[in-house]
Amino acid sequence: MNNKLLIDNLRCIPDFPKKGINFRDVTTLYKNAECFKLMLDEMYELYKDKGITKIVGIESRGFVMASALAGKLGCGLVLARKPGKLPSTVIKEQFSKEYGVDTVEMHLDSITSDDVVLIHDDLLATGGTAKATYKLVQHFNPKKVYINFIIEITDEGLHGRDLFEGIELTTLMTI
Repeated sequence: MNNKLLIDNLRCIPDFPKKGINFRDVTTLYKNAECFKLMLDEMYELYKDKGITKIVGIESRGFVMASALAGKLGCGLVLARKPGKLPSTVIKEQFSKEYGVDTVEMHLDSITSDDVVLIHDDLLATGGTAKATYKLVQHFNPKKVYINFIIEITDEGLHGRDLFEGIELTTLMTI
C-alpha cells in the first residue's frame, strides 16, 4: 500500500529504545483520524472475505487496530500479552527481540480448532514477537492463520518475513 499520507505521518525516533534502533512510532498514525480510518478500511478490505473468527492483537500497539478490525469484522478479539498480565490459565512462548529476550502469553481457552485466526501487530522487524505468537496460536490447531502488520521494516537488513514462509502475511507499509 505505502500510502503517502501514512508515510508522511509516521514518526521515526533514532536510538530508541537503545542506540542503533530506529523506532517507528505508529502512535502518530493512530492519533490522525484520516490515517486511522485509512488503515482500518484497508485491513477490512484485506480480510472481509477470509472468514476470520478471532483476531489476536499483540501487546500493546497491536491491540489498537486488532480491536477496531474485530469490531468491524464482527469477530472475537484475543490478547497476546507480556507475562503476568492475564488472570486465567495461560500458555507462553519465549522469544528473542532485536534488543533482548521476552515472553508472550495467551489464555489457554482463547482459540478453538474451529477458528480462523488473524494475528495483528503494528510492526514487523525481526519477527520474534509475531513468531512466538504464531507458535502459541498453532497450539490450538485453528483452521487457518493469517498475519498482518501495519509496517514491515526491510531497510535495515531485517528479514522478519522469512520466518513466515508459506503463511499469508500482509503489511500496509514497507520501509
